[in-house]
Amino acid sequence: MLETPENTPGGVVEIWTDGGCKPNPGPGGWAAILRFGAAERELTGAEPATTNNRMELSAAIAALEALKRPCRVVLHTDSEYVRNGMERWIKGWVRNNWRNAAREPVKNYELWQRLLAAAKPHQVEWKWVRGHAGDVMNERADVLATQARESLGR
Repeated sequence: MLETPENTPGGVVEIWTDGGCKPNPGPGGWAAILRFGAAERELTGAEPATTNNRMELSAAIAALEALKRPCRVVLHTDSEYVRNGMERWIKGWVRNNWRNAAREPVKNYELWQRLLAAAKPHQVEWKWVRGHAGDVMNERADVLATQARESLGR
């Protein structure tokens, strides 16, 4: 858990997440880096059979679930799937009983439900960053996610 002072005016927890598989679907890994002031924490995980999208969702879920109390959060992700899901699609999915615009069940709905619950106590700004474009923290999250995935083969 990341300790965040309760009465820190303007205090924001910054989070960078990444996830991926090789091949997709296949073995995957995810990573999240949480920063509050000088405090920093890295989280990682892996699954032997998954998808890129599931790993991207898992990273965001783990990061938000690690927070001990309601926070202002800026969550940086290179996944348009995660950002668009939370900013544009999820209200319609919930309203339509977890069905998408084509009236088909939403893929990964159990992870979307977890992410929605994990985000609920916080004020989250979902910030998209272009992957592999030089953002230092995004690149670091990518390295950690890759290491997590590769650890499955050891």
